[in-house]
Amino acid sequence: MDAPPLAVTTDEGIATFSPEQLRAMRDEFQRFLLDYQFALREVETKLGILRDEFQLMHDYNPIEHLSSRVKSADSLVEKVVRKGIDPSFASIRAHITDIAGVRVTTSFTKDAYRLFDLLTQQDDVTVREVKDYIAEPKANGYKSLHAIVEVPVFLSTGRVSVAVEVQFRTIAMDFWASLEHKIYYKYDGAVPDGLLAELKDAADSAALLDARMERLHGELHGQRPGPLRAV
Repeated sequence: MDAPPLAVTTDEGIATFSPEQLRAMRDEFQRFLLDYQFALREVETKLGILRDEFQLMHDYNPIEHLSSRVKSADSLVEKVVRKGIDPSFASIRAHITDIAGVRVTTSFTKDAYRLFDLLTQQDDVTVREVKDYIAEPKANGYKSLHAIVEVPVFLSTGRVSVAVEVQFRTIAMDFWASLEHKIYYKYDGAVPDGLLAELKDAADSAALLDARMERLHGELHGQRPGPLRAV
């Protein structure tokens, strides 16, 4: 027995979709997200190569940890609605740039800049946007280097350029950001002022720890202080 059609209320009234239409919509959405999964692999591979080359040739690994994700369908739909974006795939691709994301956790601040430079200097990587929260921290003390890059994905239908958000931050700041996220989730965004002040103080302490550990690492290896972006 065939499944009955599904009625959905829209701004224009009630739209009715057959099971076949719903399956086609689902398949098209999954196909759209597939581009981002492939782009994520491209960026992860590039960073993995840099990590392995540093470990082999320089006996030093600037990457402590790599994590990645593609937004779920529910999360993406929620963001489209919240931002009032036209729900076409072309509009979503143009206006939402964090569908695919990679987080790079580094030992030191200078490694965040170093890896950013090495990744974005590659011929097939295009930088769309950079937000340097290390040089200009957020009001809550958060420090991280965010970049939106485009990488080519070669499919049977041809080449497509896909945006990936890459975040670079230290171990100390990654720990702080994880805790802050949990606190905001617990309080549903309405965090008490006293706790916000403590979070800011903790962020400042994490920044001081980063600077101290980087200085100690430099002294251990006989390095003189220099520009952060020096490779």
